[in-house]
Amino acid sequence: MKGARITAIGSYVPSRRLTNTDLEQMVDTNDEWIVQRTGIRERRISRADEYTSDLCAAAVQDLMKRYGKSIQDVDMVLVATSTPDFSFPSVAAIVQNRLGIPLTSGAIDMSAACAGFVYALHTAHALVSSGLHHKVLVIGADALSKITDYTDRSTSILFGDGAGAVLVESGGDKDHFLGFNLGSDGSGAQHVYRTGLADKVNGVELAATGMLVQNGREVFKWAVRTVPQGVQQVLQNAGADLAEVDWFIPHSANLRMIEPICERLKYPFEQALYSLEYFGNTSAASIPLALDLGIREGKVQNGQRILLYGFGAGLTHAGQLVSLSLDPQVVAPTPL
Repeated sequence: MKGARITAIGSYVPSRRLTNTDLEQMVDTNDEWIVQRTGIRERRISRADEYTSDLCAAAVQDLMKRYGKSIQDVDMVLVATSTPDFSFPSVAAIVQNRLGIPLTSGAIDMSAACAGFVYALHTAHALVSSGLHHKVLVIGADALSKITDYTDRSTSILFGDGAGAVLVESGGDKDHFLGFNLGSDGSGAQHVYRTGLADKVNGVELAATGMLVQNGREVFKWAVRTVPQGVQQVLQNAGADLAEVDWFIPHSANLRMIEPICERLKYPFEQALYSLEYFGNTSAASIPLALDLGIREGKVQNGQRILLYGFGAGLTHAGQLVSLSLDPQVVAPTPL
């Protein structure tokens, strides 16, 4: 087995801001109510002609510019998303063509909702450390505004659009992926969904609106119970202690969800990074966005141990402990 590491990162969010004040004109809500219950102040909204593939391409271009990276030797593209441009072809194939990645590169989408980026990262690690691939592009991206019902107060306040991308490459003899945990509970599939060909799951009739539907209370209870247990399993698999974790990056679903997760773990909330305050819940993009925000702000440094944990529809969850080993940036990032 070879070592693997994350060598570069990039991110992108659309320019349009949807503030809490804007939402006051759309649904029965207000800024104070939203901030108290979610911690969200703004979210970014893609243009009518801007899709998930566009967000992905922009995030990769940011990565290339900042780290001076070529993608001409990428041999696999993995895109984690719940909002593909089409049912098929895949977003990954569209991105491969748009960015001129070689035709010999594999390209697939991965569907694990808000846990998707960590699932894709885990897959990239397996591909590189096994020696089957040597340079994998991993992207987490969603354009949730396109499937959000802006007449529904419970969901319209939460979701935004964005993308984050990383390169996973050989790390020589040292593996910077230290431990992981994966899990799913399909008995809760009806708690977060967007209807497709079927109209029921687990015997439950679904609202066939084509929009995102969420039972926030049930997802909250599941996540607060499941994520701390999953974190402990990651640490056990890594032979590490929580005190050795420099930063905890859970999925940025809701600040009021992250707080009790940290409390149950007895982990300092100040060492939890999130991207929701100004970007909202961006599903598969939320974790790479939060990681990149930490890097941009100078908080996250090479050599530190970062524990990523995604959770969401499925119900699925995935955690990964990594030791950060990015290549030096050649260009300073522009503000998001």
